[in-house]
Amino acid sequence: MKAQWYIILAVIFAVLIAIFAVINVDSVQVDYLFGTGSAPLILIILFSVLMGVLITASVGGLRMFKLNREVRALRKDSDKKAAEITELQEKRAEQGHEELERPTTNISDPTTNTYPTSERIRDEYRQ
Repeated sequence: MKAQWYIILAVIFAVLIAIFAVINVDSVQVDYLFGTGSAPLILIILFSVLMGVLITASVGGLRMFKLNREVRALRKDSDKKAAEITELQEKRAEQGHEELERPTTNISDPTTNTYPTSERIRDEYRQ
């Protein structure tokens, strides 16, 4: 539903920009870095909007790339910790202690929270 609102707002924004651009069809003088020229205002407006969209999309894409890389690294670290917890539980069971409850889900699954917390494990090992 959230994505649909973004699409609706994007379409409304595009229509407003198009109307604004069509109203402004006069030719204007544009000062470039190394000279001047004249161009229809509609092209200047549409080019500016297009550049804004491209810059915003590239910044957003870069941010998503960095966040996905961070999530992958955190999941990998989390899986290592889960393997370490399992190994410690097996060692404890071999030593004759009662066995701790074993997690039944994958630690990489962010929707579950069934793994024992480090505080609870520490308290159980102290007993």
